[in-house]
Formats: sequence, C-alpha cells, structure tokens
Amino acid sequence: MASIASNLSQRLADNAEAVCRRYLSKGRKEGRYWLVGDVHNTPGRSLYVRLSASTDGRGAAGKWTDAQSGDHGDLLDIIAAAGDCRTMRETLDEARRFLSMPLPPPVEEKPERRSKVPTGTPEASRRLRAASKPIARSLVATYLATRSITDLTGCDALGYHPHCWYRASEDDDPDVRPAWPAMIAAVTDLDGTVTGVHRTWLTLDGSDKAPVAYPRRAMGHLLGHGVRFGRSGRVMLAGEGIETMLSLRQVMPTTGTIAGLSAAHLAAILFPANLKRLYVARDDDPAGTGALATLTDRAGETRIEIVPLEPRLDDFNSDLRAFGRERLAASVRAQLRAEDVEHLLKIR
Repeated sequence: MASIASNLSQRLADNAEAVCRRYLSKGRKEGRYWLVGDVHNTPGRSLYVRLSASTDGRGAAGKWTDAQSGDHGDLLDIIAAAGDCRTMRETLDEARRFLSMPLPPPVEEKPERRSKVPTGTPEASRRLRAASKPIARSLVATYLATRSITDLTGCDALGYHPHCWYRASEDDDPDVRPAWPAMIAAVTDLDGTVTGVHRTWLTLDGSDKAPVAYPRRAMGHLLGHGVRFGRSGRVMLAGEGIETMLSLRQVMPTTGTIAGLSAAHLAAILFPANLKRLYVARDDDPAGTGALATLTDRAGETRIEIVPLEPRLDDFNSDLRAFGRERLAASVRAQLRAEDVEHLLKIR
C-alpha cells in the first residue's frame, strides 16, 4: 500500500497545479505556489502548495504547509480532506479517478475492524479527543500552572494525551522524538459536536512546551468553531488563544467562553442563538485589531453588542503572570459594563 501511495503521490505532484485547481478551487496561483485558506478549500492564504520543485532540491512539488496550524503533507492529504475520504483506499481511488487511471478490483470483505481515518479530519479529531485523559493532576495541569493558570473550573474541553504523535517538519532536528505528552483541546460547533482538536505538545515533565519546531497544531474543521469553556449565555467572552482565555477565566470563572485558535478563526466564530453581548479579548497586535473589527461588523447585523477587552501587555496571560489575579481583575473590571461586573467577575 505504501509503494502504491508513493507512486500516486508522485503522479499527483507532476500535475500539482491541476490538482489544486480541482480540489483547492478557491485559491490562486502566485509564482511557484498555490495559496488557499486550508485543506478544506476555505478562501485565504494560510496554506501554500509548491507547484514545482525548488532549484536547490529542498522543496518537492506537491508538498504543502499550513502556516496557521503548522500541518503539512502531500497532495494525497489534500484529496483526502477535500473528498472527505474515510479510508486510505477511498483516497487512492479518488486519486486514480483524477489521474484517469483504472480502479483496482474490489477486495473481498473482511471482518469489520476499526479503520485508520485520514489525518486532519473531524473523525480523526474525535478519536484523538476520545483517547485523551482528564487533565486533573496531569502534565497539562503542571504546564498551565507555569502560566499562572490554576483554576480549571469548567475546562472539560481539555484533555491529556501522554504519547501524542508529532509529525516532524523540515524545520525539526532529524532525531526529534516522534511522540510527546500533549494538551488536547476539543474544537466544537454550536451544538457541542467535536469538529477538530488543538494540540499543544509538552516537555516530558510538563514544565514548558516541547522543544519542537511547531509545538501547537490544530486539525479538523475549524472555521466558525472554537474551544468552549462553560455554558453559552446572553453575555459571553471570546478571544484568541486557549491560554489567553484561561487566564481571563481565573477572574471570570463562570463566564461562557470561546477560544478561537487564531485571529482569523476568532473573527469567524459563529454566534450562539441567545447571545446579546460578547466581550472580545483581543491581543495587542494588528491581527487582533482586524479580528475585532470583523466581529464588530458581523455582530452589527444581529444586534449583538461587541465590547473589547484590552490587555495591559501583549495578551492577558502576560498580564496574569506579571500582575497577578487581583490587578488583572481590576483592569478587567474597568472595562466591563456596570451591570455585568457583579455576576461575571469573581476571584477564588
């Protein structure tokens, strides 16, 4: 199977631009690359596919990288995601159809067993989330404590995986470990269905992020969704980054919270039906400014009030670590609507 997949992958690479025009039709060609938002053909420029090999031999045609999530792969991965293929055989058959190659004869049915799902799919995300353990007294709790995050109330979206596979990139050392402990965060839609996961790989003692090129990666269907803490309500909190939102929950532990995985994902979150006011914790950078502006425009059509929360430093985790809970609470209190202070702001 590996040699068949390698052969098809090379044939696809020889026709990289045609593959992109078929399966990533919402992107565009720029020079030797095809740019698009992600493997699910979302408009944007985060994912780039190399259309021809580099002259120095370091970059092969058909290879892609998502600068937002850190994921990378070949054109078979693109076909698997675009075609929602559930097995490697389905992916290879779809590749053969694209290349106008004959399909192999059907194989005799074997006893049903759990099949490997394509990397990056919602099903792969759900399996990884299901394999995770509670974070209490785990290396995840150890890691978050180093970030001054110790109140983990309502953090059911987080899990701990002791040996989460890490796919090395060209930027990693050749002898990088293939698996590390990891914090697994479930990305869910408005109905609570897991559509993706976010992984943060950790050192073996949980004291920091793992020493790899890309210690944070996400997979699955992410656009519009987020990592959710607590319950949805009329007044909620949203922002960019899991640790940023967990930092605010140290002083707002009962507030329904949505963590976007990037500024772009924050700007695209879907609003719960009963939402009336959304506090947006923005990072102090141009991407944070753009996300806030987009959310404000979108919310205006639904009459949802958007209220920005500004950190004193670059983000709210930096504020928490530098100033402590009391001073963080005072800074947040000054930015809340008067009617929200009593029921949102609590320090345990």
